[in-house]
Amino acid sequence: MSEPLDDLLVQLCSGDKAAADHFFRLFEPYLRRVVSRHLTATLRAKFDSMDVVQSVWSDVLRGFREAGWRFVDADHLRGFLFIVTRNRLLDRIQRYERTAAREESLDGVEQRYPLQSLSPRPSEVVQAGELWERIVAQCPAQHRTLLDLKRQGFSLAEIAERTGMHQDSVRRILRTIARQLAFTPSPRGDSEGSV
Repeated sequence: MSEPLDDLLVQLCSGDKAAADHFFRLFEPYLRRVVSRHLTATLRAKFDSMDVVQSVWSDVLRGFREAGWRFVDADHLRGFLFIVTRNRLLDRIQRYERTAAREESLDGVEQRYPLQSLSPRPSEVVQAGELWERIVAQCPAQHRTLLDLKRQGFSLAEIAERTGMHQDSVRRILRTIARQLAFTPSPRGDSEGSV
């Protein structure tokens, strides 16, 4: 290294901020190359070399100010910066690899973990409530128990058992109500499906 650079190092060691800025601009391309040489194509997508360099430089400036680091010449500083930068990068790569080991690909995740809620959307709840009101309004009072049981999810056999009716009678009544509903226009004008 040239003598003017060694003079700049003396200013840096004395805490001169302009000297620190100048040294950073001088060494930044070199340190970025150090980082880039150690990065694979996969890691380049995960790391910005400038982040590593700035992190190193921040620690170096703190070392000059607080720990009183001193270097004989600029070549010693360059060697020190190389080692610190490489070690910082290796530390970040290790942290990334530990994190990456826990990551899962999103390919096929929908089959393993359904992303959609099984609960009805609020609009579906409102529509179901409106449809239920229409069904009840068109249904004779003696058949409302059947509709209530069907709405709760009971099978035809269970409804027949609870009401004392024959299963075929339950089926016939529910179909008749569904047919009546299908031929009655809804208040919004669209036709509804079956019960």
